[in-house]
Formats: sequence, structure tokens, C-alpha cells
Amino acid sequence: MGRLCAGACALLACGVADPVLAQQGLRLSKDDMQKRANGVLALMSFSIVPDITTSSLNIGSGRGSSTGSTDFFMTQLGGGDTISKSVPLYLEGVAAYSRYDPTFVATDGEKTRRIPAKWNSASVTGGVGWDFKLTDELKLRPIFNVALGNVTSDLRAASWYVGRKTDQDIDFLDRGSLNAYGLGGSVMLDYEHYRPGYEVDVELRYSDIRLKSFDSSAAVQGSADAKSVNLWTRYRAPTGITLLQRPLRYVLELTHSEFLGDQRGILGFDRLTSLGAGLELDSSAYSSFITRTRLVGRYVFGANVSGFSVGLAVSF
Repeated sequence: MGRLCAGACALLACGVADPVLAQQGLRLSKDDMQKRANGVLALMSFSIVPDITTSSLNIGSGRGSSTGSTDFFMTQLGGGDTISKSVPLYLEGVAAYSRYDPTFVATDGEKTRRIPAKWNSASVTGGVGWDFKLTDELKLRPIFNVALGNVTSDLRAASWYVGRKTDQDIDFLDRGSLNAYGLGGSVMLDYEHYRPGYEVDVELRYSDIRLKSFDSSAAVQGSADAKSVNLWTRYRAPTGITLLQRPLRYVLELTHSEFLGDQRGILGFDRLTSLGAGLELDSSAYSSFITRTRLVGRYVFGANVSGFSVGLAVSF
């Protein structure tokens, strides 16, 4: 069954990255910029794998600190479907946007200045898989994934301060660009238990996609491993109300994600859990294109983080 998901989630977390201190003038070291490049790709790795727990994140750290701050926002839209039972070809796609706003603190030894930067990231991921039937209700689905992403940096708010006092180490910060591609795959167990009175869906997925930069600003070359394990479950049953000549269903969801590789700990947590509840409207009596529409509210939590989201999804 095809799915299309979007949501809004507000999370609170500690700062993501340490500030960059320039001990001589305003020079930002190449080592620090390299760490930032790897960190940006590690953050991008959250957006290239379909995952309800990270479909939308809004994470901020305090701005009153003298050691700098970091804000991170991400939203993801994606879906996947098997063509038919007779042609068990599975196709999926994900598009995502994120904004990473680190505030650097630069010093010449006597005075310090805050240097805000805005790093905007966009990525798309495609997947092609095949369903191998294990039982009438259980399928094994290997998937090949390819991803493409871009990060652009804008220092307009601080360019008056940085001026010409730096070398290529600042190039990426000042309207630089980092391009990345990813190759990898996923393997999924898909369980569908459908009965007249209720429906149960369970998916267990392991994903491993390697991101690497290419054709980017000279100051930054990065890489990251997007590895995660995700368990997604959904229970649907009639509410007893009829709308559009079909039963209005209530929906219960449980999702848990374990982040591995370079994702682990970069946002202050290693795992996220989502509990959701909502309603599903069946429009199949009037439309052959969109058959079901779901509105689900979710509570997301993990170590040091918690938040709420509202997701809208459709089935075809």
C-alpha cells in the first residue's frame, strides 16, 4: 500500500557542535571546517532514509551562550509502493530540506564576535526493490538506494565583519557549496495482517547508505555513513462511524529508530520513539486515485529530546 507522509515536529536538544575559535585574526582552521563538512553530511544522512521519527525535526540550542549555538531544522516528504502482486517491483522516493544554522564565536585574543551562518541542504533519494514472498502475509524486500544532495552556505549577515581577513578556510562559509552523492541499500521485512474487523502492518528495516562529497568548495570535502534500524507498526480498525459510504477508521502507530554510524549521537540522541493516534478516511467509493487519507498526531521522544508532530498521509 502506497504511503505519502509529511509532518511537523518540535524537539529540544543540546547544542550540536562546538564553536570555532580563531586565535589569529579571524582564521578558521581547515581541520575545523573539515569536521563541519563531515558533520553536515552526517546531518544530511537523517533526511535520505524514509523514517517517521525524523520526517520533521526542529532542534535548537540556547543563543545566550558565549560558546556559540546551533539550530537544525529538517522536513521530509516520501512514499513507497509495490506495483502489484503479479509484478512485485517496489519503488520509493524521498525529498527533504534542512537548514543548519551554526553560530561561530571568533576571537583575536581580546575581543570575541558571533558569526552566524546559514547552511541550507536539499536532498532526494530513490529506491528500487523486489518483494520475495515468504508467507501469505510476510515479504522480504531488498532495496537499492541512490541519493543526491547539496549544501549551500550563506554568510551575508556577517560578511561585513569577516571581510578579507581570511583565506580559503572561510570559502565554504561565504556562499560556498558542498555536493554529495550516496549509494547503498536497505533490507525490509514487511508483514501485512488484514482482517474484516482490523488491519495490522509491521515493517522492520535496516538501511546503509554511504554519502560522499564531490565537485565542492576547495575548503571542504566530507563523507558520512547513514545507518539505521527502524521498526514501524500500525493498527487500524473501524470507529463505528460511516463517511463517504465507508467506515471511518481510527489509527494507532508505534515507531522506533536506532541510529548507527555517523548519525549516532550527532544530534544528542542515539534513538527515537514515536507514538501516534489518528483517523483514516476511506474515499475509495468516490476516487480510484486517492483511496485513503490519514491524519495522525505523534509524540516523539528520546534521550534528552521530546516533541509533537502532526502527519498527513495518503494511500493510492
